[in-house]
Amino acid sequence: MSRHSFSWAILACCLGCAGIALAQQAAAPQPANPQQAPAPANPSPATAQPLGQNQAPPSQSGSQSGSQDDQGFRIVQQVNEVNLIFTVTDKHGNFIPNLKQSDFALLDDQKAPARISSFTQQTNLPLRVGIVIDASTSIRTRFQFEQQAATEFLLQIVKSRSDRAFVMGFDSTPTVTQDWTNNLDGLQTGVNKLRPGGGTALYDAVYTACRDKLLDISRGQEPVRRAMVLLSDGNDNQSRAYIDDAIKMCQRSETIIYAISTNWTPSRGKGDDVLQKMSEATGGRAFFPPSVEEISNGFNSIEEELRSQYDLTYTPADFKADGAFRTIYLFANDRRYQVRARKGYFSPKQ
Repeated sequence: MSRHSFSWAILACCLGCAGIALAQQAAAPQPANPQQAPAPANPSPATAQPLGQNQAPPSQSGSQSGSQDDQGFRIVQQVNEVNLIFTVTDKHGNFIPNLKQSDFALLDDQKAPARISSFTQQTNLPLRVGIVIDASTSIRTRFQFEQQAATEFLLQIVKSRSDRAFVMGFDSTPTVTQDWTNNLDGLQTGVNKLRPGGGTALYDAVYTACRDKLLDISRGQEPVRRAMVLLSDGNDNQSRAYIDDAIKMCQRSETIIYAISTNWTPSRGKGDDVLQKMSEATGGRAFFPPSVEEISNGFNSIEEELRSQYDLTYTPADFKADGAFRTIYLFANDRRYQVRARKGYFSPKQ
């Protein structure tokens, strides 16, 4: 037996054992305090357990945050709950719908979650989308195509009264040309205001967009889907921030990056690797259109993905509000499917 086959055999065995363990856990009474739920003695990816059917919701006696929606109902969310948006595809990139909660396994900080509050297919949570466009000198020749594609995307994606978007351009500095709104005319005007020129401070722009716009709405609000659509060649020559700074700020604001490369050369460059790294770390995806005329296809793919996502809310085991980074490991039990989710999050600090 080859090493590769042997590794898969071990993994299959571990997953089978984990499935039995979860069946016993689901049947057992839940701990009164979710933060005191038992965790594996030696947590590892092999201890991830399939998510059982919806368990009892967490006690409402802990700290809560909430807001009023358009219908007047109050949406309440525990501060120690995690809202995880993720996408499932096959190896060809086709979206896989209609999967059940039990089709997935999850580890939070190397431990199975204490309980699952909700699991939803094709979530209709409100969108919060930032359009961040490279307006540096290096993309001057293709800038008009970028503006047109971005405008068409906004017209398609902002549909509900509860959806919001903003527009930011950047060269050596980031500039917001349209703040949060669902007014399509305002968003279109914001895109058309952008003018190319100057250096490229990509990391500064991503960092600023997450810190000043997306982090601002990530706490004390109803659950939403936060995404950044980043249009750039990925080549940074002006930033004071580093790529890891930008990624960490996206993780703090729980924002998914969808990047569209404007590098039309036949081979992938360093900038493309940057876009890939930021997207993967936040649970998003990078697109590499072969020509400027194909850029709208990238936007169309992002729109399709935003409408084909799963929504999972859970309470972590041994949760501590200490501001530390907690890793997330989510995968489908069917090895043919690939799950894209953020790699982790920063717990709120009290």
